[in-house]
Parts: sequence; structure tokens; C-alpha cells
Amino acid sequence: MRRRQVPAVAVLVGLGALAGLAGCGNRPNNLETYYDDPVPDTSAPVAPPVSRPVDPPVVSSSPAPDPRRAEAALLSDSDVAEEGVAPGSGRVSGCLSGLAAGERKSVSWVYPSGSALTHEVTMYADRSGEDVVAGTHCAGTEVELPPQPGITVQRAWCEGSTCAVLVAKGNLVSALSVAASTPARAQDAAKRLLPKVAGKL
Repeated sequence: MRRRQVPAVAVLVGLGALAGLAGCGNRPNNLETYYDDPVPDTSAPVAPPVSRPVDPPVVSSSPAPDPRRAEAALLSDSDVAEEGVAPGSGRVSGCLSGLAAGERKSVSWVYPSGSALTHEVTMYADRSGEDVVAGTHCAGTEVELPPQPGITVQRAWCEGSTCAVLVAKGNLVSALSVAASTPARAQDAAKRLLPKVAGKL
């Protein structure tokens, strides 16, 4: 009896295996039907963004004014020799004495009549000469003088027998004050000296 049961069991097992294989063969080979997309785990703590240190801004330091530049732009005795003047101790007066502070050099002469001729050059480290001249207002009548090559801005005023001239180039301001015996002589002297003043800048 045992010899007859063994083949029957083997046959049944073989049929079951074939049926299982047949069932697998009917399903499409699609991985999406077997696995679901992974769901992100929101329970895990999220690391905060790392902030990178920011370098401080670089501040450029301007070089200190060189007083030799202002001194080199001053009129010399030979520049004013034709005026017939002698060295004096006067200083610019009026509105020119109120120019913005800077590295300032000055020189002065006197005419035989006692009239004064003063020249000052101021160098600025924190502003342009053009801004200084543009913001300056002197008493008297503003007069037009011949424009000078290479000069950023120039202005002139005459009040009575005194004329004041401002010339700017870069960060230098050249100020000329002429006090003569008559308004005409003061203005003529300013016109004669203007090219020399401008040429020194």
C-alpha cells in the first residue's frame, strides 16, 4: 500500500509547483506592483541651516594729504615779479578765509602802494576741490575770467577794489586775493595772475 501512495504524493506536489509557476507567469514584471514608494520619515529632527560667517567690509584708507603738493602749487617770487611786489605777511581775507579746513599753505606780497596780493593753496583728503569751490559764495559781484585749460572749476568775485579768485583741480583749491588801489587794477591783476595760478596746479 505504501508503494502506491508515494507516486501520488509526488504527482500532487509537482502539480502544485507547476500551478504556482503558472500563476507567477501570468503577472506582469512591474516593480511598482510589488513595492510602494518610500515615505520620508518626518519624525527625524531636521538639522538647522548652517550660517556662514560674513567677512567685514574692507574699508579703503585714503593716504594722508602730502603738504608738499600744496606748497608746490603756490606762486613764487619769480611768478609775481612783473607785479612789482615785495614779500609781505598778509593772509587771504573775506570769504576766502572761510574755506573748508584742510592742509593749507600761503604766501603774500605787497605792492609799493601798500595794496596786498595773497595766494593760498589748500589740499583736501575727504572732498574734491570742485565741491569746495562750488559751495563757496563771496560778497561782491561774480565776474567771468578767461577759462584755464585743465582746471575743473574756477570762480571770481570783486567787491570794491578787492578781487578774489578760486581755482580747483583734483583735491586742491587755489585761492588768490588781490587788493589794489582801484577795482579795475584789482581785476586786471587777477586776470594776469590767473594763468600762473592755474598752471601751478
